[in-house]
Amino acid sequence: MSVADLPTRPCPVLSLAPMQEVTDLPFWTVTHRHGPADVYFTEYFRVHIHSTPERYILRSIDENPTGRPVIAQLIGRDVPHLVRTIKELQKHNVIGIDLNMGCPAPTVCNKKAGGGLLRNMEETDTILKALRDAIDCDFTVKTRVGYDSSDEFDRLLDLFASHPIDAFSIHGRTVHEKYRTPIHYDCIREAVNRMPCPVYANGNIVSVAMAEKTLELTGAAGLMIGRGAIRNPWLFAQIRSHFDPKEQPAPLPTLRDLHGYVRDLFEAILKPGATEKKHVKKMKRYMNYIGQGIDANGQFLHQIRRAETAAEFFSICDRFLLNDEPLAAEPPATSPVFAGLA
Repeated sequence: MSVADLPTRPCPVLSLAPMQEVTDLPFWTVTHRHGPADVYFTEYFRVHIHSTPERYILRSIDENPTGRPVIAQLIGRDVPHLVRTIKELQKHNVIGIDLNMGCPAPTVCNKKAGGGLLRNMEETDTILKALRDAIDCDFTVKTRVGYDSSDEFDRLLDLFASHPIDAFSIHGRTVHEKYRTPIHYDCIREAVNRMPCPVYANGNIVSVAMAEKTLELTGAAGLMIGRGAIRNPWLFAQIRSHFDPKEQPAPLPTLRDLHGYVRDLFEAILKPGATEKKHVKKMKRYMNYIGQGIDANGQFLHQIRRAETAAEFFSICDRFLLNDEPLAAEPPATSPVFAGLA
């Protein structure tokens, strides 16, 4: 199977965005019950001179509970070791290898990897050619619209279009903008017009309305969703139902349903030997997204961030979530982790 086999009509291709230490195997296991994506991207495999593919990420490929295809993502810039890692990953059940060229984390960019590659087009050109030659399955790229400015994107597109890439995912912000600004939909539209492969739009797709808006403004063949699917694991099913009348009616979850999702996720992420405090701390990574807009004054998330035991954590969840109020379709426009929605 390849990305070319993924149907784009009547519903666009829906992919789960890779988010390090968040969209992992436990997350896949829980969320696919609510309506899976069409294709899953792994967390990135770090590639350097001493690296081997992380076992916990390999498990998401080898134990994939969704029945849907998987693309393995790499991050790095050392060509011989990228090629070595590709050969290892192609022994596993993946339909493609993805190069991360969009991660905005300073620790990554300072090593000239992830989004840092966008500052060196000559090196990027060399990497893209070497990886395309080494990959026997699909070769995909996830990037941003520039490093400092979206004005860089025109030249970047020329470079990307010169390589036989099989699918192209774009987070519609620059590396410098991180997650703070509105999306540059015009850049994604330009990529759709100029790239000879499917383009997947990424960024601020938190609801059916935002999915529809993104498709209308960009013409993308697919949507890549990360933070929106963490907050609302029913989102893929809701989008699919909206675009395809043959699908089941869209789920309309309540806060009580959200409580069940939180409990399932809490149980799924438990690692053998982990202390209770560390387990609750891990869960807070998800709650930073799930908790947006639960109450008008933000007390739910404020209290969750201070919980240290499971009893404290679920006492807060019980107070705020055990009711039949509908889950808001979108987080508030003022949300600090869903910026630029207005």
